[in-house]
Amino acid sequence: MSTGTGTGTGNGTGPTRFEVVRQGAREHDDVEIVHYEPQYPPGSKAEKRMTRIVSLMFMLSGLTAILFVLAYVWWPFTDWPSVDGWQYQPGNTASKGFTPILGLMLGLSLGFLGLGILTWGKKLLPHEIALQDRHDGGSDPAERALTGTTLQFIGEELGLARRPLLKVALAAPAAGLGAAALVVPVGMLIKDPHHPDVFFHTGWDPAANGGKKVRLVREDGVTAIRPEDISVGGQITAFPGIPEGNRNKHADSPVLLIRLRQDDAARLRENIKAYPTNAKFEKHPMVGDLVAYSKICTHAGCPASLYEQETNRLLCPCHQSQFLITDNAKPIFGPATQRLPMLPLELDEEGFLAAQGDFAVPVGPAFWEKPSERRDA
Repeated sequence: MSTGTGTGTGNGTGPTRFEVVRQGAREHDDVEIVHYEPQYPPGSKAEKRMTRIVSLMFMLSGLTAILFVLAYVWWPFTDWPSVDGWQYQPGNTASKGFTPILGLMLGLSLGFLGLGILTWGKKLLPHEIALQDRHDGGSDPAERALTGTTLQFIGEELGLARRPLLKVALAAPAAGLGAAALVVPVGMLIKDPHHPDVFFHTGWDPAANGGKKVRLVREDGVTAIRPEDISVGGQITAFPGIPEGNRNKHADSPVLLIRLRQDDAARLRENIKAYPTNAKFEKHPMVGDLVAYSKICTHAGCPASLYEQETNRLLCPCHQSQFLITDNAKPIFGPATQRLPMLPLELDEEGFLAAQGDFAVPVGPAFWEKPSERRDA
């Protein structure tokens, strides 16, 4: 059985630090180090070769982390140029690689870092077997001093003092991953998300229709809707009557058009007066007993489209959020915390339903600076 010689204390005549640790562990902690053996002789070719391998892994970790930062800053993440900078383009474009490249580089960086640490522990740290009997109570000052010496010994056995290449290599993942951790929040602070301000404009904005108010149409994108097309208690999904209004380009625009019972419609009209966001439209946002709400759930963006006419609740099937239609689509159950935006309606000169203008607040889930309200608002 080999126990090795450990690392000296530095005075050249006294016991090695390993001997101090071993003797103290035996006397104070009832710990017996029964086997202690370095993996390679200090300074040997094998040790230097393994040090280079571990250093290479750390350097690769740092390199891939820096590539993550470069991709985050300079890789095109939209199909530019387009009409507004955000339009989806089919096919293989550079922007399709933005998220995969980020995931690949960060995954490789963490993977190389983990492999480096594992290889260091498996191939460069000494083998040790120690046995200890359990004991009750706290540690006395001598044992605490011994613990400090033990930690110093562990630090020396890591070999950073005699392996400067490892010390330099460790700086690579520290710098790379540190930069990766900073670049995302710093990038969000530097780039203004409101140019273009796409979250505040949908297909119902008259600007998308040459300045004219936008009609509500069916899913074919052409057939306009009249009030009499919807029966009492019925509902349909409506889209903006503009080019590609029923396509992904305007995926934030679908609304659920509902005809309420007379008593329920009267209750909603009263509740609109108490909710400034929907009461501030130039004209009343309802047409008769008809009301239109965004279908985009304010929790995670799923389509909230399961309407219970008996309870006047609109359900989102993804996470079971429920919105009370007769109270400005107030969330009353589930994880959603914001109301569904109401689309202000009117009749055009031909008797078809149209939008007075865009939603008063952005549709969909919350984001920084989004006008919001509490559930009890």
